[in-house]
Amino acid sequence: MSTMTREEIEQGLQENRFAPGGTARNAHAEVLAAAAEASGDSDLFRDALDNLINSYLYSAESTKMLVPFARLLQEYDKDPGAFSKGDAHSLFWQFKWVATAISESPEIPLVSATGWLDEMERRYRIAGYSERPVRESELWFADVIGDDERAEWAYARWQAADRDDMSDCHACELNGQGQYAMLRGDDARALEVWQPVLAGDKTCAEEPHRVLATALLPLLRLGRFEDARAQHLRGYRMARGKESLLPSVGKHIEFCALTGNEPRGLEILAEHAAHVAPLANLDDRLSFHGGVLVLLRRLKDLGHGHLPAVPYEGVPRTVAELYGVLREDALDIARRFDARNGTTRVSERFLARIGGAPLVDVLPLGVRSAALPRPEPGAAPVAAPVPAPAVDGAALAELVRRARAARDLGHPGSDGLWAEVAARVGTADAVDPLVRVDVADHRALAAARAGAGDAAALVTAVRDGYRALGREERAALSELRLASVAAQSGAAPGEIRELLAVALRAAEALEADEPLRGRRIALAELSAIRLESYLRSLEATDAHDHGHGHDRGHGELAAELTAFVAAYAQSLPDLGAEAEEMLGRIALSEGDPERAVPLLAAAAARAIEAGRPWQAVDPLVLRAGVLMSLGRPEEAEQDARSGLAHAGEPTDAEQQAVVRLTLADILLERADAAEAAELALTAAHWFDQAGLTADGGAQARLLLARAYAHQHRNADAAEVLRSTLPDLLEHGAQQALAVREFLGDLLRELGEPREAAEQYLLAAELVKGWEDPRPQAGLAQSAADQLSEARLTPEAVAAYERALELHRLSGDAPVAEVRVLRSLAWLAIREEVSAPGVARARALMAEAAGILETPRGDAPESPELRSELAQTWHQLAQVLDRWVSVHVQEDDDDDEDSGPAEALGDAELTALRLEEVLLWDRAAGVYTGLGGDHLAERFQCLNNAAWTERELGRPEAGAARLSALIEELRTWPEGTVPEWILPRAERTVAHLTD
Repeated sequence: MSTMTREEIEQGLQENRFAPGGTARNAHAEVLAAAAEASGDSDLFRDALDNLINSYLYSAESTKMLVPFARLLQEYDKDPGAFSKGDAHSLFWQFKWVATAISESPEIPLVSATGWLDEMERRYRIAGYSERPVRESELWFADVIGDDERAEWAYARWQAADRDDMSDCHACELNGQGQYAMLRGDDARALEVWQPVLAGDKTCAEEPHRVLATALLPLLRLGRFEDARAQHLRGYRMARGKESLLPSVGKHIEFCALTGNEPRGLEILAEHAAHVAPLANLDDRLSFHGGVLVLLRRLKDLGHGHLPAVPYEGVPRTVAELYGVLREDALDIARRFDARNGTTRVSERFLARIGGAPLVDVLPLGVRSAALPRPEPGAAPVAAPVPAPAVDGAALAELVRRARAARDLGHPGSDGLWAEVAARVGTADAVDPLVRVDVADHRALAAARAGAGDAAALVTAVRDGYRALGREERAALSELRLASVAAQSGAAPGEIRELLAVALRAAEALEADEPLRGRRIALAELSAIRLESYLRSLEATDAHDHGHGHDRGHGELAAELTAFVAAYAQSLPDLGAEAEEMLGRIALSEGDPERAVPLLAAAAARAIEAGRPWQAVDPLVLRAGVLMSLGRPEEAEQDARSGLAHAGEPTDAEQQAVVRLTLADILLERADAAEAAELALTAAHWFDQAGLTADGGAQARLLLARAYAHQHRNADAAEVLRSTLPDLLEHGAQQALAVREFLGDLLRELGEPREAAEQYLLAAELVKGWEDPRPQAGLAQSAADQLSEARLTPEAVAAYERALELHRLSGDAPVAEVRVLRSLAWLAIREEVSAPGVARARALMAEAAGILETPRGDAPESPELRSELAQTWHQLAQVLDRWVSVHVQEDDDDDEDSGPAEALGDAELTALRLEEVLLWDRAAGVYTGLGGDHLAERFQCLNNAAWTERELGRPEAGAARLSALIEELRTWPEGTVPEWILPRAERTVAHLTD
């Protein structure tokens, strides 16, 4: 192995400190530590050991830190004076990590573990540190070995001891305090303790990441489902992909398993498949794999044990196989802990965890997840309903009566009742033949709705069955269904018309005293009207009649429906409601929403009058959308809420979804984001249930993300949007553009500039061929801003130059051009403030000022352009000030190698300072003319000029500037001057004249 030089080791340590945590970083740190030891340089070796300890900490190999820590401690004992104050502080701080690693290492004997804690206490006492961290470490060690009395004592001493600079941060301490309360069964107390962390008031490198995960089950147990959902979305985003947070990832997987979100859990597991392995940190392994095992057990119980999971040690595994492997390995680890600790606590807690029961049937999360396939044939889910016991004839008769009543009324609960009848009939010895035909009718209707290939045969058999039993009124309805099945299967118009005629004749042939005769005739006529419209459109298409024939069809259809309403609305209001709803839809198709509004209202009213409120949902939802388009939001909200109230039976999943999505959209437009989010969330769930995840589900999730963004829940919005992004991108270029830009905005707000820039650039590609260059220019500029924020300077420069080119193509974006030029100017001196960089920055600022000073026709000078001109002069002065500062610093620096290659002389520095003052004065003058809205910018310019005057040896001139401003502002009306300006100006004057 080649020997590394000191410079190579130092460079490697610098790079390693900022590398992502994980085994690759650890391996590099190990190589550097070995090379540093071989070099014989004690200082370098200590640095390398410290780096190795920190590398292990932020990985799944944290227990490996014991060896390098022991070596570093030896170095300290040999020569404490070789450790700086900061180095010594770091060493004692690492003692806390080692105490945790000891608890997490069952191979360390109990005596040795206790010895390490005693050594930590001794050294802290000698160094003058508080016992607070020692007692916290002792608490967790006592807890894991089952010594609850010692744990209580340690907790009390921990809380009583003083905080000092060796104490954990507040966020980490609150995490531990809350966990201790949770372990003692007090979820409410735990959440109370965690609140400052959950709210973001107390944070650190690993908080609130860990608390967000730990709080999930307590929130569920207390019924705080909305909070649990939000903390999952936010917390998993923070923990995703971080090796040191695998225990937290396991808790998110467990949460999914216990809330009916097993598909989401599988997705999270797949994202961390590489870590489903024998991790070096056995405690992390037990925690992470514990969460995975909860999910795998749930999947097995639901009949999905045959599904592929993730590989383990390179071997593909099914859910059941992976469960077996991980469970055996985890129990072995738990037993090793128990053997070391002399207690069964670890095993008992682990078994209780992986055997946990669901805490809620289904908690919609908002994010898109692929549905699980049907359970394996023969698999018997643990949670499957117990087979119904045999029922007596009276109970079955009552159930049939209810099912028939619901069927005849068109009630949405009919399907569930007939499904129950079918289950009971299967267990009964003797069943009324009519009941068996009714059950077959239910199955045939389901097949017809699904477009099944055998639907016609099933309906025909039902018709014959009813006819054989003398139930002609039911047979007539089956005849009508045969016509609908034929139309659905694409039969020829002539065949469909013949079937409709047969159905009408069957209805008319019913006995005159048959109560349903009039309804069957009316239903046959309405079906013929509806289908005839469809048939005419087919024939018009076949005849290439795309013009007036279509208009005539609409006119004839409207006339027929109007006549139908006149004939039947009073006697059969539900059928009249159907006809009026169709009339409303025709009006909309003809571009006449005003005519549609009363028709849809009448349809809903008739449905309610008929005692069928569920039938009012569709016209109410449609009318709500029309009213929004007409600018009548209050009425729209009223209709949508009425629709939701009438959709009480959750049997038609699509209808449940649509009414909620409609109301959510209206409420978001009316700035009620909280309720809109709740409705959009449940709409997404119902669309998923209806098998419409990629369509309505995607739109519901987009609206959910928008609602979250309105509430400043940007992390939640980004997670939801990311999950459904592939679906949304398939819904046309305009939506794809809007969605990518929206996601970019969210990521920008979340401080993820690289990811935001990627979305803006992808959005820019979508508009690349557009005739109007402005959308692409704006997106390129947004991408450049984020690339600059991410310190990707060359990429940012390229994106800004492309944006500038596009803005100039549009010819009407001077402000955008100027802002791009100013950004390029600053990038020119980002990496190094050098003479060439300053020259380029100066040239770009001058170009920006030239654009703003160019006359623009006869229009008066724009206040916006004047403000931008002042800002350009202001920023040019700041660039020059940076250049001056570099040379002043070089003069004060003893290091001969620092500073610019060619120092400026006093005369050149004075000239630059005078130019700065001139620029700030000019900018302040423009801001003065723009009025009070630009007072803060004006003050900043005068303040900068004043301090520069001091550097020029003219503090009185600087003080005079600000004194004049102070006198002026004292004459302004009360409340028009920001409170901070006068005190700050007065302090500056005092400093300048002191």
